Amino acid sequence: MSGAAPSAAALPVLLLAGPTGAGKSDWALALARAAPVEIVSVDSAQVYRGLDIGSAKPARAVRAAIPHHLIDVCDPSESYSAGRFVQDALAAIAAIHARRRVPLLVGGTMLYLRALVHGLAPLPQATPALRAQLDARAAREGWPALHAELAALDPAAAARIAPGDRQRIQRALEVSLSAGRPISQLQRATVSPLAGFALRQWVLLPAERAALHERLARRLAAMMAAGFLDEVRQLRARGDLTARHPAMRAVGYRQLWAHLEGDYALEEGVARALAATRQLAKRQLTWIRGEPGARRLDPDADLVSWIRDTVAELAAFGL
Repeated sequence: MSGAAPSAAALPVLLLAGPTGAGKSDWALALARAAPVEIVSVDSAQVYRGLDIGSAKPARAVRAAIPHHLIDVCDPSESYSAGRFVQDALAAIAAIHARRRVPLLVGGTMLYLRALVHGLAPLPQATPALRAQLDARAAREGWPALHAELAALDPAAAARIAPGDRQRIQRALEVSLSAGRPISQLQRATVSPLAGFALRQWVLLPAERAALHERLARRLAAMMAAGFLDEVRQLRARGDLTARHPAMRAVGYRQLWAHLEGDYALEEGVARALAATRQLAKRQLTWIRGEPGARRLDPDADLVSWIRDTVAELAAFGL
């Protein structure tokens, strides 16, 4: 290498994604112990203070030992958008680079990942009349029927969206019908906020979905044993939160909140939380498989080689 150190702008950005429960946090911590990296959370639940156990937030002692960013940045009564995440993430990346360290973005919130890697398209807002029309049609025909209509209007978007994913089907149809152009076309026209950075992307992709499901069941059982229900009970006792707040719609929190409201027994609430977590993992895997720039890693086999190769690559940057 030449004697001149690379500028902060030349330093890379690392991104480790994967389905919930795949072990991303453990991998990130292992790398942070071996290399000059700081962790930037890409998690829509970990941004909220008080959502600790159910969001699998790293313990305070861990965060004190290894720098973490975008954790506990807002109150559960607030809304936190993908646009705000992009701004906060870019600020964290700049600050980490200024310290001549490397940001490692870790998480599985697809909306945040898509906004950061591909950019946010300036999409039109739907009229209340159009949204009501789509809701009425879905009630009559079912969301899979509207998904089939989306496939005809925008095959690329439909391929990324599950036939039962109401929110995303509705939004994609709203945009296509309002703008007269497919949402996938508008999204392709955007510029990545990470353009100009040396981006390294990996995804943890379990070889067996059944093994991931077992891991999710064990993790939820551990969360319940650690006091997850009491955590939700304390949030509910604040008095200023409702089931409609985005924070309380997070997977696990939504189901335990409904139990505390008397909608069903605790056993059913836990079962519903596990089913919702598995559905989330399925949606994340769908997004991951459609992401061409990321290298696949086996969470049960590739950790040692990933750390070795990444440390060697960072050494080439003089770190």
